[in-house]
Amino acid sequence: MIDREKHTRMANALRVLAVDAIEAAASGHPGLPLGAADMATVLFSGQLKFCPSVPDWPDRDRFVLSAGHGSMLLYALLHLLGYDDVTIDDLKHFRKLGSKAAGHPEYGHPAAVETTTGPLGQGIANAVGMALAERMLNARFGDDLVDHRTYVLASDGDLMEGLSHEAAALAGHLQLGRLIVLFDDNGISIDGPLALTESTDVLQRFDAYGWHTAAVDGHDPEAIDDAIGLAQEDDRPSLIACRTVIGYGAPNKAGTAAAHGAPLGAKEAKAARRAFGAEDREPFEVDCDSRDAWRIAGLRSGHARKEWEARRAEVDPDRRAEFDRCIRGDLPAGFAEAMFQMRIHMANETQPVATRNASEEVLATIAATLPEAVGGSADLTGSNNTRAAGMAAIAPGDFGGRFIHYGVREHAMAAIMNGMALHRGLIPYSGTFLVFSDYCRPAMRLSAMMGQRVIYVMTHDSIGLGEDGPTHQPVEHLAALRAIPGLTVFRPADAVETAECWQLALEAGDGPSVIALTRQAVPPLRTTYEEENLCARGAYQIAGTGEATAAVSIFATGSEVAIALEAKSLLDQIGHPARVVSIPSFEVFAAQSADYRAEIIGTAEIRIAIEAAIRQCWDAIIGEQGIFIGMTGFGASAPAKALFQHFGITAEKVADAALKRLEQDG
Repeated sequence: MIDREKHTRMANALRVLAVDAIEAAASGHPGLPLGAADMATVLFSGQLKFCPSVPDWPDRDRFVLSAGHGSMLLYALLHLLGYDDVTIDDLKHFRKLGSKAAGHPEYGHPAAVETTTGPLGQGIANAVGMALAERMLNARFGDDLVDHRTYVLASDGDLMEGLSHEAAALAGHLQLGRLIVLFDDNGISIDGPLALTESTDVLQRFDAYGWHTAAVDGHDPEAIDDAIGLAQEDDRPSLIACRTVIGYGAPNKAGTAAAHGAPLGAKEAKAARRAFGAEDREPFEVDCDSRDAWRIAGLRSGHARKEWEARRAEVDPDRRAEFDRCIRGDLPAGFAEAMFQMRIHMANETQPVATRNASEEVLATIAATLPEAVGGSADLTGSNNTRAAGMAAIAPGDFGGRFIHYGVREHAMAAIMNGMALHRGLIPYSGTFLVFSDYCRPAMRLSAMMGQRVIYVMTHDSIGLGEDGPTHQPVEHLAALRAIPGLTVFRPADAVETAECWQLALEAGDGPSVIALTRQAVPPLRTTYEEENLCARGAYQIAGTGEATAAVSIFATGSEVAIALEAKSLLDQIGHPARVVSIPSFEVFAAQSADYRAEIIGTAEIRIAIEAAIRQCWDAIIGEQGIFIGMTGFGASAPAKALFQHFGITAEKVADAALKRLEQDG
């Protein structure tokens, strides 16, 4: 039985801190913290399993504030619960530079923020990934090490985003019963009443997904608590629609759009504080009873953590060590040697092969060596080649596999992988066509912002995919992805580079990677084994005389490196020595020393770049006066060879362009 007086006092403490911080910042969103404080109080004081002194405890419940605009609710909670890295000074400097209390929650700042939210829909999809990771790790390591839930506080805006449909449909299909969503059902959007744009029956919608649903008064703590208890007993994911009043307690703005995204204002804030019994207290002052109640709530799960630690101590040492390794994100001891042998094998291959097929072969080694690697595809498994032989797929209620069929849900796939990576213990990778990176982009941007090891396998990487035509042929996509800070884009030229790029992507524990792969076969270019991973420098000379004697430097990526080598041969034959530089990753190359970059770019007056994509980003290599052989518009429907001829991306065109420039400079 919930003590109503105590509950109200605790909830109002959250509300007052939120009002004070938003007024001090002169910006923010008071509506959700005021309206959702009752939900948060019930969840954190009696249901959620967490530990302020060990915020990264592996078996904690995860809480995701998908409605990230209501961030002051989360910061107030963390401060009152006793998290050391959320101080009252942080709250006083809400939305100010250097404060842990940023405008929207940012992963790891503070430590208890499980994911970056704010772009609506991302949080609920991340939570699906967290819940899925929990079940997959549970299937591998058992209840004694992995046995927790994932909770979400979501807004109507989250549920309007198409991403929420993709993620929720998959969660229902997979029967992710450890996922519980509290829906802040306040009936208000920024523009006004939700009825302006929405007439969906949300409960029926989630019923259709296969979820357990319930509707309660979001200001009735017993009703909320009972609904959470029932949800915990259900094998399906749960949505609890909590009818709330946005801006609860603000006498003139409650229940209106005016409470959503701007400070209440001095007069309204004063009236709200009076309604919460705080009119006699200074801003940011919390009464002793409320503070004590919250600190006791913060200590509530300490025994659960200690029980988990005792269970962990009794686990077989090998299983415990393997669990710890996966949670830390360390690669297993045999990984480097396995990739070493794979690179030797690839260097001995003599037949042309599409890099997507080479990737599939590399994945067989990865799957055998790296049990935490979890693959997937957005309904393109046979085209992306992301399912290694023998890799079982997960199914509804069966999480023992390591491959996920995401369906035609690219955006959810990317956001769910973020959640899996954030959970820790798994390394997610999955595939679609490069052109559909547009559908993934918002989640990919957050992968980079949060520094998560998520690997995006993007096949059919150019006009080389052929007959499917311009709708499916990526032209601007490499440049668009290279523009995302913190995202490493790899475009390997052959099977050896493919193995090297996969190794680099897996070893990079601090950010996401894209591996762009061909549909069409490419010839083997690296036919002698190099102990050094040459792709680790981002760019290297793959053929040519000494840089000082070259008349022409040709730079290329992916399938166009073979074209560059053919062009070099043509130029060499007529007395114009050329060198070829493969650039598997612009980002890795940019991180090298200035001396190395200068050496690789060289001093040849004629610089030519070849890429079956747009020129953007190439001027950093070839300069504005450099020659670019590539695309200036969209592609066409025809066989790959005909398209490369039609768009002039051939060795002959490269050689002709070089000769023309040589004559001009003559």
